[in-house]
Amino acid sequence: MNLQSMTGFARAVAEHQGTSIAWEVKSVNGKSVEVRLRLPQGFERLEPAVRQTMQKRFSRGNFQATLTVGRAAGAQVQPVVNEVFLKDLAGLAKRLQEQFGVAPATADGLLALRGVLDIPEAVETEEARAALDAAILSALDVALAGLEQARQSEGDALRSLLGGHIDAIEALTLRAEADPSREPAAIRERIAEQVRMLMDAAANLDASRLHQEAAFLATKADIREEIDRLKTHVASGRVLLANGGAIGRKLDFLAQEFNRESNTLCSKSNAAAVTAIGLELKAVVDQFREQVQNLE
Repeated sequence: MNLQSMTGFARAVAEHQGTSIAWEVKSVNGKSVEVRLRLPQGFERLEPAVRQTMQKRFSRGNFQATLTVGRAAGAQVQPVVNEVFLKDLAGLAKRLQEQFGVAPATADGLLALRGVLDIPEAVETEEARAALDAAILSALDVALAGLEQARQSEGDALRSLLGGHIDAIEALTLRAEADPSREPAAIRERIAEQVRMLMDAAANLDASRLHQEAAFLATKADIREEIDRLKTHVASGRVLLANGGAIGRKLDFLAQEFNRESNTLCSKSNAAAVTAIGLELKAVVDQFREQVQNLE
C-alpha cells in the first residue's frame, strides 16, 4: 500500500458551457483533516460537498482549496438594444435640434440613456446550476487526484528515508550489544577494581556487603532488555513501512518507544563506549521522529 506525505500541491482546470473552472489545492501537516475553502460569491452552496469529498479521500492534513469560476473567452452576454425606443429618442433629438438649435445627439449619448441598452443577467435554471456544480466537483476530483499523487511521491521518498533511519537504529543497537564492555569478564573486572578502590579507601567496610551491592548494581546496569526491545521495535517499524497506508500515528508512537529505550540505555550504561552509542542512537531517533511528522 502507498505511503503518503501530508504535504503537496495540485491544480486542475475545466470548462463547462462557456464557464471556466479552476481548482488549486494544497496540504501541510495536521493532526486530523482540517479544510479551509475559498469559494467565489454565490458558490457557498458547494462547501458541504467539497468538505465531505476531501474528508473521505484523506486521513490527515491541513488542506486549503481555492475555486475560481469565470466566463471563458467568447462567452460574453450579448447586450440588447430597444430599437423602437432608440428610434423615438433619435427623432425627438432631431426635432429639438431643429426647433431650438441644441447640439445634435450622439450615438453614445443616446445609448447611455436608461432603457435604450440592456445587458441581461444570465438566467440560470435549476438544471443548469446542477450541471455546473457537477462540473466543478468533477474538476475537484481531478485536483485531489493530483494532490494525492504528489503526496504519494513524497511519501515514497519518506519511506526510503525512514527505512534508512531504522537501519541506523538497528546498527547502533547491534554495536551496543557487541560492545566489549558488556562481556561478563569485563564487567567483573570493572566492578572488582571499583571494590578494591573502595576497600583501600575505607578498611572498615564490610567486604561481603560491598560485593552484594556491586552485584546488584551490575544487574541493574544490564541493558539486555533495552537491546531486545529496540530490536523488536526495529522489526515493527519495517513491517509498518512495508505495509504502508495511514501509519503516521503508529510510527510516531514507535518513535516515542525508540526514544524511551535509548534514554534508558544511556542512563543504565556504565561504560563510556555504550553511552556514546546511546547518544548517537538518540540523535538518529530524533531525526526519525521529525520525518514521521510529515506522514499521513
